[in-house]
Amino acid sequence: MPDSLTIGVILGSTRPGRNGEAVANWVMEIAAGRDDGDRVRFELVDLAEFNLPLLCEPTVPGAANRQYERPETRAWSARIDALDGFVFVTPEYNHGVPAALKNAFDVIYPEWGDKAVGFVAYGADGGVRAVEQWRCISANAHLYDVRAQVALSLFQDWGENGFAPIERRANEAMGVLDAVVKLSGLLKPQRG
Repeated sequence: MPDSLTIGVILGSTRPGRNGEAVANWVMEIAAGRDDGDRVRFELVDLAEFNLPLLCEPTVPGAANRQYERPETRAWSARIDALDGFVFVTPEYNHGVPAALKNAFDVIYPEWGDKAVGFVAYGADGGVRAVEQWRCISANAHLYDVRAQVALSLFQDWGENGFAPIERRANEAMGVLDAVVKLSGLLKPQRG
């Protein structure tokens, strides 16, 4: 395995009052408790901080070769390019993927290639439909998804005081992190 890996935990909702912020912070807390901190670093990547306009680049990302015109896209490109793997913290909106994260995914292309991705989803039915769609979408950009996932239910994992995941969720999240780290380590040499 390569000497070090950097895994991005991407907070994929930009909606005011988003539930994803609590979920992403929870994932980061679990990551901080891992025993591989000397070789694996987890970084929170908040999509809202990049302020990406909707499909704003005149050149198709697959043909742009990382030469984007807009500063927001260049900053996003550099951030994603620097990471070895990802955990998407994704809501499910109307039985699908969130528009902001899909736009961020689509505005760049080669930066995703030959990297691992895992999913921590939330929604009325645990975000499983969004994850199913993300698996198809991410494959087109040469991302390799891990089988493990977390499906957080708005009815079981939130209470009167906000986000309160049921007991087994922490082990599920650790399983996602383990799988992403392992696959990221295997894929990193592929990128040279």
